[in-house]
Amino acid sequence: MVKTKRGRVLWSLPSRGRGTCPVCHATRIKLLYTRSQTNGKSVKVCKRCQNAAVEAIDRIPV
Repeated sequence: MVKTKRGRVLWSLPSRGRGTCPVCHATRIKLLYTRSQTNGKSVKVCKRCQNAAVEAIDRIPV
């Protein structure tokens, strides 16, 4: 059967959940994964960077 609700929540996000990944600097990519820095700030990253090292996440200026 067809899944009519799949991905529907992306339509309510700004720019359909797309942007520039702060870790790998890929443009027009979906930023769906939340990572936390050591100072407690949360950052949205792409699928490729969801398993990035903590050092790479901490280098992101917030």
